[in-house]
Amino acid sequence: MYKLLKTEGRAKRGEFHTPHGIIQTPVFMNVATVAAIKGALSTKDLKDVKCQVALSNTYHLHLRPGDKIIKKLGGLHKFMVWDRPILTDSGGFQVFSLTSLRKIKEEGVYFSSHIDGRKIFMGPEESMQIQSNIGSTIAMAFDECSPYPAERKYMEDSVARTTRWLERCKKELDRLNKLDDTINKKQMLFGINQGGTYADIRIEHAKVISDMDLDGYAVGGLAVGETHEEMYRILEEVVPYLPQNKPTYLMGVGTPENILEAVDRGIDFFDCVLPARNGRHGNVYTNRGKLNLFNAKYELDERPIEEGCKCPTCTTYSRAYIRHLLKAKEMLGMRLCVLHNLYFFNTMMEEIREALDKGSYAVYKKQKLEGFKQKEEE
Repeated sequence: MYKLLKTEGRAKRGEFHTPHGIIQTPVFMNVATVAAIKGALSTKDLKDVKCQVALSNTYHLHLRPGDKIIKKLGGLHKFMVWDRPILTDSGGFQVFSLTSLRKIKEEGVYFSSHIDGRKIFMGPEESMQIQSNIGSTIAMAFDECSPYPAERKYMEDSVARTTRWLERCKKELDRLNKLDDTINKKQMLFGINQGGTYADIRIEHAKVISDMDLDGYAVGGLAVGETHEEMYRILEEVVPYLPQNKPTYLMGVGTPENILEAVDRGIDFFDCVLPARNGRHGNVYTNRGKLNLFNAKYELDERPIEEGCKCPTCTTYSRAYIRHLLKAKEMLGMRLCVLHNLYFFNTMMEEIREALDKGSYAVYKKQKLEGFKQKEEE
């Protein structure tokens, strides 16, 4: 159940009540693709960096260790020792990203595993069954994330199929939630709005899926090659047609700047691999933009990544030491950078919520964006 606490313009401040706890929104979901954050972080670390929700991948967990194994071990929460909400994506993005390994049909998608080449079939029912076995808090509907750019006719056909698949997902999850051996009988379902950069297709799709009264709604198929301006335009067009009394999730986004702009346009949920991926490559976020710790100028820099930051990295280690670890290819260097980045993102979301509570989000957003443009003093 989603409780809208406050609005400022289109920006929303809410609470989402789930079987695994209350999610304060807007929220950034930390990406644990195969039930772990890349960068050697434990679930205890995730709590230390203020993570509310972990996001795992249906397709990857189906391949290994296997969703039936996860079910036998008591579900994903028990398996990864995480007692807070987990969202699982449906495998639909792999329809987009594994173009050379798949064939789309009305019944679903035929894959070849990217690991060993074995043949896999996944349709709406199979995706729901896998996610039910995993026992996640929130299951995402199985959809097609269309390529960018795409011809209008292709997009219309793709969106129509995604709608038919969503109806099948809803029916199957309702069935699964009633079974005696289901791990999470209160598993929630989010539908996904598609339509590329065709605003009219997206709006019509938003109207149709809103009538299905789902637990939440995602905007998918963005951040796949279009400009940031195009993405913001689509959000401005489509979000007003999604239910305000349900959480709205912008999939796969994004940078701190993207998040600030999307909150302004009514988005509640975000996820992105960038903080962990960039951290593993020595790129760290600060309130004055990103730093590349491989840079020689940090060789003798005894300051933390960011002065005043209370993350486990900044309260203990210097830029010089972290740079040394990265250059020496020590795993600790990557770990410290990822810890800092996730703390930075989750702290920014905390600040966003506080600003919305106070009715000062517009001022906060302006100051934050201006800060990112300033270059750190040497």
